[in-house]
Amino acid sequence: MKIGIITGSTRQTRVGLQVAEWVKSIADQRTDAEFEIVDIKAYSLPLYDEPVPAAFTKEYQTPEAKSWSKKINELDGFIFITPEYNRGITSALKNTIDYLSQEFHNKAAGIVSYGSAGGAVAAQQLRLILSVPQVATVSTQPALSIFTDFEEMSKFKPADFHVQTINTMLNQVVSWSAALLTIR
Repeated sequence: MKIGIITGSTRQTRVGLQVAEWVKSIADQRTDAEFEIVDIKAYSLPLYDEPVPAAFTKEYQTPEAKSWSKKINELDGFIFITPEYNRGITSALKNTIDYLSQEFHNKAAGIVSYGSAGGAVAAQQLRLILSVPQVATVSTQPALSIFTDFEEMSKFKPADFHVQTINTMLNQVVSWSAALLTIR
């Protein structure tokens, strides 16, 4: 199984890539799945403007959407790394989800959030958004504080207790992804 660790921000000063690398370092200790970082910034998706909604087609006009579709289609599950901007997910992350639908169907996801309040509101918003393209989100949700898990809000230094929460989430994502393989 392949699980994508999807970054949730494209800002120059983003810290989410540090979080994604940390999650991957923990995940790479497992033998039950293969994990890779999928940086949404690398796909350079323009604002969504496809002529036909993604729910009805996999024939995309936007060249960047074609490579994004290929990547998401080859994954069996996801870990979304989401910051909280203004009590919500980033517009960049929402845009990447809006581009696709069928590629997400019947796959599992975990959410790792961060922000001034641990990114809890963004994570809840992301759960709701992911329900439309039929992504099953697991219950364990590591929440990182920009004040206590980062030095000067920029250098990631997670508290030790987060490792257990990440492992619990990974257990759920891997088992749910395996179960959902049977209906795809």
